[in-house]
Amino acid sequence: MSAPRICVPGQRICHIENGTTAGNGTYQRNGFIYSSIAGYLKTDKTDDGQVLIEVKRDIEQNVVPSVDAVVTARVTNVNPRFCKCLILSVGKIGLREPFRGQIRKEDVRATEKDKVEMYKSFRPGDIIVARVLSLGDAHSYLLTTAENELGVVMATSEAGANMDPISWCEMKCPKTLAIEHRKVAKVQPKYIQHTDT
Repeated sequence: MSAPRICVPGQRICHIENGTTAGNGTYQRNGFIYSSIAGYLKTDKTDDGQVLIEVKRDIEQNVVPSVDAVVTARVTNVNPRFCKCLILSVGKIGLREPFRGQIRKEDVRATEKDKVEMYKSFRPGDIIVARVLSLGDAHSYLLTTAENELGVVMATSEAGANMDPISWCEMKCPKTLAIEHRKVAKVQPKYIQHTDT
């Protein structure tokens, strides 16, 4: 039996076999994968070789950052108490419209919080990975980088080059070899994803 291209809620899509996984817009029951929404069938290969079966709508709903979600953001403003940023994506899902975020001085790192200097942690234009703490005031999400895997993942030097991390608190410009301070993220290779945004 061939799988349908257009699905309605409750419609049986296919039999669950080895290497088949139910994704967004689907559910499993009695050895079969069913559609949970009306939409179009989409199949993808995952990193571990599984076939991911999803049902997508024409118009995707905008994702909203939730508490504990890992987000990617661009730093827009830095002052001695906090930095402001624009949240560009939640997990691997890019946002149509960015949300405002804020990292307070005490949420930059887990240890020696009293010694944190915001200008030595972030600069405007830096791309960071952070975790959502809560919905703060003035419609701005409170973020934290107080984990090894969180912090600056991409930064541009004063000479305009993409800097390379050399330690957890320093990045180096490949053009001028100047060293600048940052709260550097220890990026896990499985989370690296290149986009054209």
